[in-house]
Amino acid sequence: MFKGESVSLSCEEDDSSAGWKLRRNTTRDTRKECGDGWGMQVSSTCVISVTFPSHSGVYWCESREGATSNSINITVTGGPVILQSPVLPVMEGDDVTLHCKTKTYNLPAGFYKDGSLIRTEPAGHMTIHHVSKSDEGLYKCNISSHGESPSSWISVTEKSTTSPSPPLSTSTPTSPPLFVLWSVPPVCGLVLLVLLVLLVRRCVQRKPEATLWEFVF
Repeated sequence: MFKGESVSLSCEEDDSSAGWKLRRNTTRDTRKECGDGWGMQVSSTCVISVTFPSHSGVYWCESREGATSNSINITVTGGPVILQSPVLPVMEGDDVTLHCKTKTYNLPAGFYKDGSLIRTEPAGHMTIHHVSKSDEGLYKCNISSHGESPSSWISVTEKSTTSPSPPLSTSTPTSPPLFVLWSVPPVCGLVLLVLLVLLVRRCVQRKPEATLWEFVF
């Protein structure tokens, strides 16, 4: 950022009861909370109305229990040129655009990675297509007759690989499901019905004898 600009930093809260606060580490401060000598706290947002180079540093959100968010680096310069780059890690495969800016104009700029010139862009911005881990590094830019920007580190996060789901089991169950017991062919069902009728008739025919024996004994 250019010196004198304003910036607002917010903690996106999943749990508002966690009491998230913005903190920073700079050359002057260590874990200083917003409102404690710097910035103005408004709900979960910290506002720095006028920035100075002393505001350069690492900023993050922290809960009462000590949980922390991702951190970002902010660089404030009093120089004439800045490089605007992503403050958060870039996902592998995404496109990234870097802007080399002065306070007033967009001019042709040379872009550098780890001290080596990548290329010069007439419009002052450069896009890296489908970034990979090899694109991670320290970037800066230079505008002729204006000067060089401070360096910015760009991080690249690898895409997570999801393991395939295990195949469904094809083994035969040891005990058949209940519905298998009702899967009887029609012919077998008819035979069973005839046998059942005969058995009932036999029992009916023998019933008087059984009754008789009961009276005898």
